[in-house]
Amino acid sequence: MQRFSNSVIGFLNFFTLLASIPIIGAGLWLSRSTTTCENFFQTPLLIIGFIVLVISLIGFIGACFHVAWALWVYLVVMLLLIAAIFGLTIFGFAVTSQGGGVEVPGRNYMEFHLENYSTWLKNKIKEPQYWSTMRSCIIGSNTCSKLASWTSLDVMEKDMSPIQSGCCKPPTACNYNMQTTLVTQDNDCYRWNNAPNLLCYDCNSCKAGVLENIRRDWHKVSVLSVVVLVFLIGIYSIGCCAFRNARRADTNYQHGENRMSKIRPRWDYHCWRWWHDKKEQLF
Repeated sequence: MQRFSNSVIGFLNFFTLLASIPIIGAGLWLSRSTTTCENFFQTPLLIIGFIVLVISLIGFIGACFHVAWALWVYLVVMLLLIAAIFGLTIFGFAVTSQGGGVEVPGRNYMEFHLENYSTWLKNKIKEPQYWSTMRSCIIGSNTCSKLASWTSLDVMEKDMSPIQSGCCKPPTACNYNMQTTLVTQDNDCYRWNNAPNLLCYDCNSCKAGVLENIRRDWHKVSVLSVVVLVFLIGIYSIGCCAFRNARRADTNYQHGENRMSKIRPRWDYHCWRWWHDKKEQLF
């Protein structure tokens, strides 16, 4: 049992060490891409990849070579990583609990409204620099160009993604027959423009569509984070056992040295006495 935990922690960290390589590779590959959407995720991928690489390497060395200080560093960093992931998971569930689409009568797609999302997400998407990045991302992905060939019947019957619904068309309730329209319309109705590089990219509905995509992806990541947390806590528990075994081995070694230091003077005295008696007999 003493070596079992060391073998398991070494085995698990070897595979997590290998798993960090494609994560770092993906981050480096994204850094060469000219697509704004992909570069947006480059830094988090590189940070996560390098943290996993360093932690796995330290844990592997400490467990396989019984290095107590390496296991101590490994456990401290692992504890901080677990705490950070736990905090991000709680935060992720909190900010993604609000939102969702509104059904449009007679249509298969849904529409999204900015006021339905959490305050943190709304403030984030309203930042000029952040929205400029996301706007460039949407234009560069040619998401709206796919709808250019749709007929009015397609718009009625086909489903749309949140970004297509919010950014590529005006809100369904808009009425552009100015002779009959006397009621006040949504401000997005006035922001809409037929120009391919304008459309409804500056509409609140477009920002809401982006937030809906983020909310869905973030919710999936938060669920996955729970699984990762359980896995890391299991590894951390095994690492604690490996650390205790490494310290016990060091303590036994030190005690063995102390016992030998107590025995050695007595053994040296007997050897000296035996040699002294033999010398007197010979000479």
